[in-house]
Amino acid sequence: MPADRLEKALAKTEADADAALKAATAAVGALKKFRAAVRLGNLRELRKTIEAADKATTIFRQQFVNAKESWDFDEDAYLSSSDFYKELLETARQKAVNIFEQDERLYCYPLLIRLLPGERSVLVDKAKERRLRPSVLVAHLKELQNKPVRFKAEAFLECLFSAYTHLVAARGKDLLGTGPVVKLREVYRLLTLLPEQSKEYSLPEFGRDIYLLDQKGITRTNGGQVVSFPASTGTRVSGAMITVITQDGREKNYYGICFTQA
Repeated sequence: MPADRLEKALAKTEADADAALKAATAAVGALKKFRAAVRLGNLRELRKTIEAADKATTIFRQQFVNAKESWDFDEDAYLSSSDFYKELLETARQKAVNIFEQDERLYCYPLLIRLLPGERSVLVDKAKERRLRPSVLVAHLKELQNKPVRFKAEAFLECLFSAYTHLVAARGKDLLGTGPVVKLREVYRLLTLLPEQSKEYSLPEFGRDIYLLDQKGITRTNGGQVVSFPASTGTRVSGAMITVITQDGREKNYYGICFTQA
């Protein structure tokens, strides 16, 4: 199965649409000459312009039929399989754009991409993107990558500290300030308690934000608490880790979070 199925299908139909557009331009020109002959009462040219317009519009109609019939691509089968991701990854490789796949999502640092087959679109972070032509989508992702990362690290850190404090206090107020390790998955569950909140803010997005915070190197809260992300024994506990794809395509695991007084 060709790796550039959608790209080739769109390129072929685009060429047919271009041909139809040229035929339409010629038909418009012929109709304008016909109209001019009628407006001036140029009987010598009238019948010739009618015949020319008839011929030009016939050619246009046929070119349009050709363009319409050339689009016979099975979108449902293509989007419901892994073919779209494969083609997008191959196109990105050819254009030197780093995109990596994990758990039915694509990572194009710092963006998360998820295909929505039923809506004929992809979700780039929280923005729906309907331009699915691989070359166009990859160019768009590259453009987004070149923009400054919009991530409010300080605000996110304060949010983590608030959730952490709540979870520690629930275990015993005497533990506050002693720096116990709390699972990041527990923090995520607390942050997404509201109905539908986990759909608005998925676990992969939370993991990506933890990674961005880690990369930023911002560790101190306004109150002087310093964050760390210890692995602890979670590295051996199934389902306890949050795995993210780093900027260079490696897997990085996060397990717990801890705040200690500086």
